[in-house]
Amino acid sequence: MKIALVSALLAAVAAFSSAPPALADEGDVTWTVRTASNSYGNDRSSYSYSVNPGGTLRDELVVANRGKTPLNLNVYTADGFTTGAGRLDLRNRDDKQLGVGAWVRGGQATVAVPPGKTAQVPFTVSIPPNATPGDYVGGIVTTLTQPDATAQINVERRLGIRIKLRVSGELKPLLSVENLHVDYQGTLNPFGQGHATVSYTIHNTGNATLSAQQAVSAEGVFGWFRTGAASIAAPPELLPGESWKVSVPLKNVTPAFDLAVTASLTPLLTDASGSTSSLPPVTASVHAMTVPWTLVVLLVIVIALVVGAVFLSRRNRARRRTREDARVKEAVEQALREKETQAS
Repeated sequence: MKIALVSALLAAVAAFSSAPPALADEGDVTWTVRTASNSYGNDRSSYSYSVNPGGTLRDELVVANRGKTPLNLNVYTADGFTTGAGRLDLRNRDDKQLGVGAWVRGGQATVAVPPGKTAQVPFTVSIPPNATPGDYVGGIVTTLTQPDATAQINVERRLGIRIKLRVSGELKPLLSVENLHVDYQGTLNPFGQGHATVSYTIHNTGNATLSAQQAVSAEGVFGWFRTGAASIAAPPELLPGESWKVSVPLKNVTPAFDLAVTASLTPLLTDASGSTSSLPPVTASVHAMTVPWTLVVLLVIVIALVVGAVFLSRRNRARRRTREDARVKEAVEQALREKETQAS
């Protein structure tokens, strides 16, 4: 049978304080997961630790069976990543794990939970001595696989909680703006304004999880005809090494031949207490040609008409001058002939 993966709700992604139960097809199997109450805190929405390289700590996951039949769940940990939709998800258990999935180990691969009861799943966080300082995100997951005879597949449901690790050492939060590009679309109105689309990639090149505030502006030479994006949707929190593509529309852009576009990021860093601080902005600029072709064609036509009018005017004056010279010459010759006739 094929296996279809169904995430009833991954609290590791949403970081909710409590996850609703996962329901089986028959509707008689339910379970929830939550953090244990201990020295790390009560009613935690997720797991968050600051650990030194080589350090070890222990914690627990609480699984509650809300159904009427016993539950046998698989338990595993996995690294996190940001999806194309901007949500945090976990890698499959068979994928190569480099962070949380490799350093967090459950005390048991399965857990059996009687109906109406809870069970605690201990796990250990062991950081390698040579671990690189910075942020790592993943989750601890419980899964239930059930056959679907109708579809002839096995359906796997996942429910888990996010784990965020900050390995002690020098924290280097850093974002960069890469592949900045501008596409300009003009208008047939020779004196009108066009529209531009600014695209770029936000790349987390540091070792801390970061979000950002964004600003995009455009201006002509000497800062003339400045315009900017009214609002830009905030990118998701990016894990170290991750990238996020951005496309920003700019309206009412004056085609001033040389358009300077600037994208600015203000990185936002969240500390262990949950407070967010702004870091110095990061900017990148690019120039684009914005030629008002309709206006250029109109100017060419006007110039051609002016040049043609000047040329015709000069040619007509030259012709008149030639005719006048010929008339004067003829008059002079006529006068000379009359004088010679009188003299004879």
